[in-house]
Amino acid sequence: MSNTIDERMTVARDQGFVVFLIGARVNKWWLVPIVWAVARSFSRMMAELAADPDAGLLSSESYAGRTTMTVQYWRSVDDLLRYAKARDKTHLPVWAKWAKRWSASGAVGIYHETYVVEPGGYECLYHHMPPFGLGKVGPLVPARGHRQTARGRLA
Repeated sequence: MSNTIDERMTVARDQGFVVFLIGARVNKWWLVPIVWAVARSFSRMMAELAADPDAGLLSSESYAGRTTMTVQYWRSVDDLLRYAKARDKTHLPVWAKWAKRWSASGAVGIYHETYVVEPGGYECLYHHMPPFGLGKVGPLVPARGHRQTARGRLA
């Protein structure tokens, strides 16, 4: 059974959201213990967020390779920053461990980018796709009428 939607769809979201790109790049494979520690820590953070819908993470997609990337969609920048600074969550102690122990080795590089998106400040199209990316956040609507073109979806 497939959840592919054959119709051209777009997202009609009347609330803003945050796109957060976060990832890492393996620079020194031979420092496997550090590489694995960083990877396990990120997995714990993602599991923690998945288990807590009130945290504000709306959806995410991950891509792996030498450079990894997770595209996250957050309800708000306040939710994202609250999670990042929460003393009772995984991120803050992991960040401290990064700064004190893992960073100096250069075994792994890390990055993140944050984009605050206001209503009407995005455009997307999905055709012959299951809900994906922002389409998992939704709501998905047919790309008809003024939503038929990229310019119309941005208007």
